[in-house]
Order: sequence, then structure tokens, then C-alpha cells
Amino acid sequence: MTAEWIEGVRLWDKDMITRPWLGSWRQGSPGCHGTPLDPPNHGLTLEQLAKNSDAVKIKPERDHWKGRNGRGGLGLSVKDVMTTMIDLFSAQMFLWGWVHCDPHPGNIFIRRQPSGKPELVLIDHGLYIQMNPQFRHQYALFWKSLLTLDNQTIESIVRSWGVKNADIFASATLMRPYRGGDMSTSKRLEGLSKKEKQKRMYEMQQAARKGIREILGDETKWPRELLFIGRNLRIVQSNNQFLGSPVNRVKITGTWASRALVESPDLPLGEKIRNYGRHVVFKMVLFSSDVVFFFTKIRQALGLGGGMEDEIERQMKTMAKNIGVELNHNVFEG
Repeated sequence: MTAEWIEGVRLWDKDMITRPWLGSWRQGSPGCHGTPLDPPNHGLTLEQLAKNSDAVKIKPERDHWKGRNGRGGLGLSVKDVMTTMIDLFSAQMFLWGWVHCDPHPGNIFIRRQPSGKPELVLIDHGLYIQMNPQFRHQYALFWKSLLTLDNQTIESIVRSWGVKNADIFASATLMRPYRGGDMSTSKRLEGLSKKEKQKRMYEMQQAARKGIREILGDETKWPRELLFIGRNLRIVQSNNQFLGSPVNRVKITGTWASRALVESPDLPLGEKIRNYGRHVVFKMVLFSSDVVFFFTKIRQALGLGGGMEDEIERQMKTMAKNIGVELNHNVFEG
């Protein structure tokens, strides 16, 4: 029997990831860059087995970097960890057309590079989907349009997918209420009494359920890839929330979507040049997103609220309640 160990710290061990680094200067944690284990001392192992077979550890210890008292950690910034993670999954999705469908914390190991930056090890590659080039380009354009409030493009794309309510679908994709559409869902509740709102919410809930059944049942229009992409986005959002919302996830994802429209190898040169100019403008537009993220971090630091992902979850629950859907669990649980 052959066993393989993966060196690193699981993503869910936030404490070990952020504790001070007690290893040598300019040295990474064990396994960094694929460093193999030191060859075992077979003679010593046999000697220990002869004395007590239960006392022998199969895997050699590589904990020197934790210091003498074992209280050291990787000394990494959770911001760098999350940036690396979102960069990885966004590049997979928008540039290469692959989607890892189970990126929960147990499938992600973190190591420290000699530079002091994180190295991310992704495991469990049994569930992937591949996006065809046309859909990949369309999905990247959809994401970019969400952040630039290009409602005409959004409407055109989602209708080709069999989606009739662009606002709700945009909100589900961003994992936050979309404010750039026609706001038809919210407007239908304005100026109503409490009793009228309850009745309207029930009607909207039934219509939403019917609409979902129609979308998922129309195999000629609904791209099945969206189900798995949604799962990936939801779990990555949950990872960011777990680490305290250290990064602006929506901005990073949208930037990769815009970048893919420039770097995609299957696009003609003329379109790449046009997309590059639009990409520069797009990055300037995202400044407003940075402002919102900055003020959210200030509120969080002062103890006046949670992180950006906590605020997004609260807004999503409110939006869902407004259309008659009660969310009794965390929106972003994988």
C-alpha cells in the first residue's frame, strides 16, 4: 500500500495560518514548491518497531517551523490567502474554462513560500466541469456587465439562457442585491400596506418557484454549467466570510472576467485591442467598489458591523424575504 501526505495547513485552521512564523528566514514551510520529504531512516524505524510497534509514527515529523513550544504558525496574511484563492478559481473559470465544484476549506492547503507569500494547494479534482469557449466568453461578458451596470447586455445574455428576471439572476450571481437593473421586483412592493405586501409576496413566491421550474426544465436554453459555477462562487464567498472578509471578492472576480476578454486566445486581434481599452476603463469604474469596501472595513474595525460578506448576506436575506422566500440558514454555506 502506498500513502501520500500533503504538507500544509487546512484553510479552516485560521489560527495556524496567521500565527507568527518561527521558522528560518527566507525559508518556506515543508512541502513548499513540491519539496519532497527527507528519506526515512529505515534502520531507526526497524529498531523502534522492535521495541514498541504502536509507538512508531509512519509520517516523519516536519514541525520545526512551529518553534520549540509548537506555538508558531505560517505568519501569513489572510488577505494574501484569499486573493490567491480567488485569483486561482477566477483564472480557471474565465481564462481556461474549468470550474472546480467543491472548493471548501477541507480541499485547500496553505503553505508559506520563502518570500513570505502563501502557496495554495488544491485537492479533490474529481468534480470539474469544462465550459465551452462560447459560453466562457459569454459568462465573462456577463460578469463585466454586472459591474458596469450594462443592463442591455445583461438582459440579452440571460434571455439567451432562458432567464426572464434579470435582476434576480444578477443578484444570485453577485451574491448580493443587484442595484443596476429596472428594480421591477422592489417596485412591485412600494406603496403597499402590510397585508397587501404579504399577499403580493405570496404571489411573487409562487411565480418565482414556477419560473425556476421552467428555467431548469428547459434544457435547450439553460446552461447546466451555471449550477456548478454557482456552487463554486457560493463556497468561495463562504471562505472569504470565514476569514473575516479580507478582500473585495466581487471586484477581483469581475477584474478577471474583464481580463479574460482581453487575453482569451480564441479572440481575433482587433477584438482583443478593443477589449483592452474597455478593460482599462473598467478598472477605473471599479474604484467605487473599493470605496464601499474601505468603509465596510472601517465599520468592522470599529465593531460597528461585520465584514463585507456578512453585510452582503444580510442584504440577500432581506431581498429573498421581499419576494417571499425565508432563508433560515446561512446563504453561503456549501
